[in-house]
Amino acid sequence: MSVWFVTGASRGLGAEITREALDRGHSVIATARDASAVLKAYPEKPERLLAVSADVTEPEQLTAAVEAGLAEFGRIDVVVNNAGYGLVGTIEETAEEAVRDLFEVNVFGVLNTLRATLPTLRAQRSGHVLNIGSVAGFATAPATGLYGASKFAVEGISEALHGELAPLGIRVTVVEPGGFRTDFLHSSSIKVAPATIDDYADGAGPVREALAANDGRQPGDPEKAARAIVDVTEAAEPPLRLQLGADAVERVEAKLDVVRRELDQWRQVALSTAI
Repeated sequence: MSVWFVTGASRGLGAEITREALDRGHSVIATARDASAVLKAYPEKPERLLAVSADVTEPEQLTAAVEAGLAEFGRIDVVVNNAGYGLVGTIEETAEEAVRDLFEVNVFGVLNTLRATLPTLRAQRSGHVLNIGSVAGFATAPATGLYGASKFAVEGISEALHGELAPLGIRVTVVEPGGFRTDFLHSSSIKVAPATIDDYADGAGPVREALAANDGRQPGDPEKAARAIVDVTEAAEPPLRLQLGADAVERVEAKLDVVRRELDQWRQVALSTAI
């Protein structure tokens, strides 16, 4: 059985992944800003669950969590970078502080977790890194561009990391979920920048309204997503990218079509720039 290290494990997809891994007999080092939030989901704590308080924006807390996990289980096999939150707002209307806070968690939190865990995986010459991205990190939309940008960064990190770690026997997968019925669209998991510029009403307004109306109505089943995520770690050749949800597949296919069409339309211009 494997040992999992999961960030943001107290609720949402992180909690479902933790539960699924435990149900399959794996051990889990489950981190959250407050470990008691993890334990609330398990009134009778399984022996194979180690709940540790660790804020992904605090590298020393992550290092301590890894040390505690190694002392308890002796190894780490799967790292799940799940901690993160959403942000709604147009590029111009969203305050700089809100953007920096978002990237501190969604991007630098991933990097902090990788720096804390990768020395163990490299020493073992084995393991699997699962970075929880979003379909918005492949194809974003008005009013979600800054959140999408943070997940685009996770995509880039994952793609490079895949090449860096493959020779060491360590696998990397970035998960691109669509809409799943977690609390992600609730105020506890998403921040909304105020709409202050009337000019953006037509471009961003419909997206804002759709997101607000979709809370609790998302088409994806988080339990099934967790099963698919745990399944991928058991695959002989896991993918670099894993889309989850019919809506994610549709958005990825639509963007690929647009990119191919524009590439073909402007191919001669691209090729004309050679020396």
